[in-house]
Amino acid sequence: MSVYPTILYADAKAAIGLLKDAFGFTETSVYEDADGQVMHAELASGTGMVMLGSKGRGGLFADAMRDAGPVGVYVVVDDVDAHHKRAVEHGVEILMEPTDQDYGSRDYMARDAEGNVWSFGTYAPGAG
Repeated sequence: MSVYPTILYADAKAAIGLLKDAFGFTETSVYEDADGQVMHAELASGTGMVMLGSKGRGGLFADAMRDAGPVGVYVVVDDVDAHHKRAVEHGVEILMEPTDQDYGSRDYMARDAEGNVWSFGTYAPGAG
């Protein structure tokens, strides 16, 4: 891995819960300040990882991201339909149902509670 999407959330703890429960990520580390605010977290999916933290905590990165809009993250999964079912069971907003693409992938798209768009599919960039 050499690319790690990094997302700041107003409610980072809720985001961690969603990523774990609805999207099947594994929590690898969470660092909180004395008030329990998430300063930095790492969650893994397959061989990939996303980093996240709390908005408004200060520092250069948080200041630079202050007015950033939602991001889009693509995650490779083996079973798109099972993954989609899990997300639906956790009440995730689905933007696109599982769909077979012309380029051979099967994908679906969802939005988290803070507007970030998550795509899950079988296409693995660079694998072919």
